[in-house]
This record gives sequence, structure tokens and C-alpha cells, in this order.
Amino acid sequence: MELQVIWFFLWGLLWAAYFMTDGFDLGVGALYPFLGRDETDKRKMINAIGPLWDGNEVWLITAGGVTFAAFPLVYATMFSSLYTPLMFILFGLIIRGVSFEFRGLSENRLWKKTWDICIFVGSVTPALLFGVAFANIFMGIPIDGKGIFHGNLFTLLNPYGIMGGLLFLLLFMHHGALWLCIRTKEGLQERSIHTAKVLWPVMLVVLAVFVISSWFYTDLYANYLVTPLLFAVPLLAVVAFAGSRIFLAKEKFFPAWGMSSAGIVATTFFGIIGLFPNLFPSSLSPEYSLNIMNSSSSPLTLTIMLWVVVIIVPLVIAYQSWAYYMFRFKVEEEDFTY
Repeated sequence: MELQVIWFFLWGLLWAAYFMTDGFDLGVGALYPFLGRDETDKRKMINAIGPLWDGNEVWLITAGGVTFAAFPLVYATMFSSLYTPLMFILFGLIIRGVSFEFRGLSENRLWKKTWDICIFVGSVTPALLFGVAFANIFMGIPIDGKGIFHGNLFTLLNPYGIMGGLLFLLLFMHHGALWLCIRTKEGLQERSIHTAKVLWPVMLVVLAVFVISSWFYTDLYANYLVTPLLFAVPLLAVVAFAGSRIFLAKEKFFPAWGMSSAGIVATTFFGIIGLFPNLFPSSLSPEYSLNIMNSSSSPLTLTIMLWVVVIIVPLVIAYQSWAYYMFRFKVEEEDFTY
């Protein structure tokens, strides 16, 4: 039981790490057509995330790998029942990565415009669909005892799922705007500051509506009512986002981004804690739900993988910390690589 609990926590933590890191470059991509007024601005936006975006996606691979290794039945059921949105997410991420590389291969306006659209679509699509997917997981997926999904893509596009998608998109756009405040200057930085200030109240309203709606659409609050101390987690999200706004007003951009990161992690854990011990609840019957006990790997596998994580994850964190430190400066035109 202890190993399964540890791995459940690690599973949630790795997803939160992915949303915290890749969230800001997805947000920059979503803001790309609105803040990138000319070719120089667009290249600054791309280069602001250029050295980091692919490293951030390591956390997505890690989260998926942990799901496969620690909870293989969840992995199999998740990737079959959520096949369509996950494929759209995958295609979006591929198109976005290709766009960064291909955009600068020609000065033709149509060529650049095409890849500009791909950057936007390849950023918005994953941001929205990750929110839709996790909101539906929080609510419960219509799977039977054999793990067969009784629905289609439109089943997932319910009001609560759409609200989750909108929340993720706003969280990432706000996060991305703060990153641009760190990495850019002059006109683009001023527009990024303004955008972050405009997005902040909208994001909080949608977050509040989502949290309240979770009471009616999900069973997430069951664990919180049993252990009221857990309400500190959503409270931490509120405090973090408030701190982000305060630091932004003082033009302390990196602390503002850091508080936004903490807010995204706390928001993710609001749902993860509510799920426990389920990983993939069934909306058809509780007995069909996949939890930490009926879907986990053997104790030996969990033990071996735990040692792998203990050794590898700190190395990944150290490398990424070094990369963030190296690319902490403002983007200048002579630094353009994209």
C-alpha cells in the first residue's frame, strides 16, 4: 500500500511539473498572434522559449512513462478511452515543434504565415485538451469493468470538461505572459505586462467557477471533507496567484512567474488529492474505477522504478535549473536562433 501511495503522489507531481514548465511555452504560443505585431516581435517570442520548450516536454514523457510503469492498467485504459483527444494533443505538439524549425527556412510571407498559424494551433490545442481530459478524469469516465469506453469525443466535451479546458488555457496564457515579461523588453514587454494584468482576473473567475462546479460534477471534495486540513492546497493556489499579481505590480517578473508556477502546481493537486485513491474513476459504477491497488504494477517493479526515479529525476531537475539559469537574460536580436 505504501508504495502505491508514493507512486500516486509521484504521478500527480510529474503531471504538475509538466503543466508548470510546458505551460508557459504553450501560453506563449497561444499569445503569439496577439502580441507578435511584427517579424521582430514574433522571433523574440519564439526565441524566448526556444532553448527550453523541448526540455519542458521531458516532464510529459516522464509522466506518461510513470503511468505506464507504475499503473499499466490505467495507461492502457486512458490511452484507449481518451485516444482521440490524446492524438490531437500529440499532433499539436508535433506541429508546434516542427513550426519553430521550419518557419525561418524561407522569407516567403505565405510560408511564414502558415507556420505562424501552426504555432498558434499547436499551442492552443494541447492546452485546451489537457484541461478537458483532466476535468473528465476528475468527473469520471464512462468505462465498464473491462475498461471499454462508452462514449466518443463529444462525450468528453461536456460543460465541466470545456470549463477545465478553458481554465488550463487561461492558466497557461497568464503563465506565458509572465515569462515574456522576464525575457523581453520595451514594447513587447509592455504588452506582455498589460496582457498578464488583463488575464489575471479572468483566470481567477474561471478558476473559482471550476472549483465551485467541482462540488456538483465530481466527488473531489470527499477527501477534503474527511480531512479539512487538505483545504490548504486550494488556498495555497489562491495565495500563489495573488502573490503573482502583487509581484507583477512591482515589476518583479521572475517572482511573479514563480508564484504562478506554484499556483498551477497547487491547482493540479487540488484535483489529484480529490481523486485519491482513484486514478481513473468510472462514471458508470464505482466498482469499475481504476485505483492505486487494482491497477498498479508488482511491488518489485514499483521498488525498482522508485530507485530509478530517485536517481534520474534530480539529474533532470539539475539540468533544467542550469538551462533556465543560462537563458535568464533578455532576448536580443543578435541572439536569434529561430
